[in-house]
Amino acid sequence: MENIMRRIAIVGAGQSGLQLGLGLLDTGYDVTMITNRTADEIRQSKVMSSQCMFHTALQTERDLGLNFWEEQCPAVEGIGLALVNPENGGKAFEWSARLERYAQSVDQRVKMPYWMEEFERRGGRLVIQDVGIEELEQLAKDYELVLLAAGKGEVVKQFERDDARSVFDKPQRALALTYVKNMKPISPYSRVTFNIIPEVGEYFSFPALTINGPCDIMVFEGIPNGPMDCWQDVKTPEQHLQCSLDLLKKFVPWEYERCTNVELTDAGGYLAGRFPPTVRKPVLTLPSGKKIFGMADALVVNDPITGQGSNNAAKCSKIYFNAILANDNQSFSEQWMVQTFERYWAYAEKVVAWTNSLLLPPEPHVVELLAAASQNQSIASIMANNFDDPRAFAPWWFDADQAQAFLASKTTAKVA
Repeated sequence: MENIMRRIAIVGAGQSGLQLGLGLLDTGYDVTMITNRTADEIRQSKVMSSQCMFHTALQTERDLGLNFWEEQCPAVEGIGLALVNPENGGKAFEWSARLERYAQSVDQRVKMPYWMEEFERRGGRLVIQDVGIEELEQLAKDYELVLLAAGKGEVVKQFERDDARSVFDKPQRALALTYVKNMKPISPYSRVTFNIIPEVGEYFSFPALTINGPCDIMVFEGIPNGPMDCWQDVKTPEQHLQCSLDLLKKFVPWEYERCTNVELTDAGGYLAGRFPPTVRKPVLTLPSGKKIFGMADALVVNDPITGQGSNNAAKCSKIYFNAILANDNQSFSEQWMVQTFERYWAYAEKVVAWTNSLLLPPEPHVVELLAAASQNQSIASIMANNFDDPRAFAPWWFDADQAQAFLASKTTAKVA
């Protein structure tokens, strides 16, 4: 008897869901993708994220032939960091280092609509509708496996919060994105410019590709109720840009100097909001008893302070893809779902811990590590390149004694 094509449904057409769906189509699965917006609606909407993706995550796209923007998207060639001195507003220290392999950021309004169309070109079925519990029940009847890959919406909240793995119960930053053209580039190489402003928040920017060509994305991370938590009264795109520039002028004047001629990329090139970083349990049991399997942002929502969201989604997609293929003709049991998620959590746990650590006032040993990078280029290089796989920050980022041992190993004894 010939092998019947396995039927899989994916709810949510973002980085993880689309990447998984496209990969499964290529290996002969019957895949249906359900999302609540058409490709054109996404193209014409506001920006959704900042999505700077590092080499390993980009490679998961290349492996599936999905890197359609590799040539035209500007490369992010390094990472730089400055700590602002609260006494005088200058820089307490700064450093930068090149990435061994470049990063890239493609506006999701460019990527997701094209991937949706590519999904249909490759033989997938794309359904535009809202999905609640009733719709999930129907999908669970019709498909062998139903994955929830949406990062937002009521249905995501049906997945139980994992209290043991969730450190915060409320938003830790007031977030804002501003997509601009005409920012002065940094030489000798492009980079993420990350600025830590004690008791105020963080600001970083990097080059990207948007709907009308190359741009730069400004990311503001304001500590709640602090001076950078100021987006509530902003009503228009123009006000959002002005507020962005006012913050730069006040807190990071060296960044403001790069922005004397900037303008928004388009009327939808801005966003503000907040959410609590959360980890949820991977399986949703429907009233009928049928099981829905969550993935990526539906289960592990990270603050964008470390730029890991899209990277996590791509890596989660690859882990799930491999697990589905390895499951061959066996059923997708709850036990299989839990084991598959735990495989992803084995990666994501350290990423989450590292991200969460940056949302709290920094431990003295972390400040020492960051300052050491300004005196020692090999430390700066390790810091920059660990963004590709933040597990490499363990154990020394998380432990004062390990930090001392790490610094000692990187500092050669001075000749007397």
